[in-house]
Amino acid sequence: MRMEVGGVRYRVETDGEGPALLLLHGFTGSVKTWQPFRSSWNRHVRTVGVDLLGHGGSDAPSDPGRYAVERVTEDLAEILDRLEIRRAHVLGYSMGGRLALSFALLRPERVESLILESSSPGLSSRKERKIRRERDEALAGRIERDGVEAFVRYWEELPLFATQKRLPQTVRRAIREERLAQRAAGLAGSLRGMGTGVQPSWWDRLEELRAPVALITGEEDRKFCRIAAAMEARLSRVRRYTVPRAGHAVHVERPRLFDTIVLEWIQGNMETSLSTEGG
Repeated sequence: MRMEVGGVRYRVETDGEGPALLLLHGFTGSVKTWQPFRSSWNRHVRTVGVDLLGHGGSDAPSDPGRYAVERVTEDLAEILDRLEIRRAHVLGYSMGGRLALSFALLRPERVESLILESSSPGLSSRKERKIRRERDEALAGRIERDGVEAFVRYWEELPLFATQKRLPQTVRRAIREERLAQRAAGLAGSLRGMGTGVQPSWWDRLEELRAPVALITGEEDRKFCRIAAAMEARLSRVRRYTVPRAGHAVHVERPRLFDTIVLEWIQGNMETSLSTEGG
């Protein structure tokens, strides 16, 4: 369905019954990211997949400020309101994980638990953020100048995704098709408005989180393993999963294990929630 929120239209897909699981994809992704898991998850929860601004079937505003996490978290709260969902488990991958964490900090009353796959709280220093903003601006300009296909060729060769080269050709093709379906204006706007360099750094606010947090990383993604370890040290209710033989995109590199982790986490925290509510 298409849902107008705050003057922009979002593509939202929902299915299943039970506790809500809000699904937030990564950069160059869409609701299709979660398609391989929906039939499994929908037997236990109500999934709510959202194409984030600039991606998939959602709008791509020209104003980079419209992509800011502070504004998008309000959009997510409105989407849940329209669906009559008071609280949700929130699963986010990479960029979607940064947004999920932002949502939990800015709207904690809406979050039952967090599942963060290969995610970070942002960059801790102003210097790091400035450098990253400059790099993202250069990349946004490159996408606008050269187009999505050229960008995807570049993106696929990043060391971050090197482990995906051992995936079956059919899986790699599906990932590539999802990336190629994006729009240059949307990707550029997302980089400028929701990139790591422009979002707030949440490192000093991690201690505020009261929702339980699952941190999922692939053991071959050493950068994000280090970030997850540093996050774990600051969180009061946390479990860290380091998945063997996987890199940045655990959900595509070890899908069966990822499916199991997500379902076991949600079911475990459903029991905790019910116990707490029961007094």
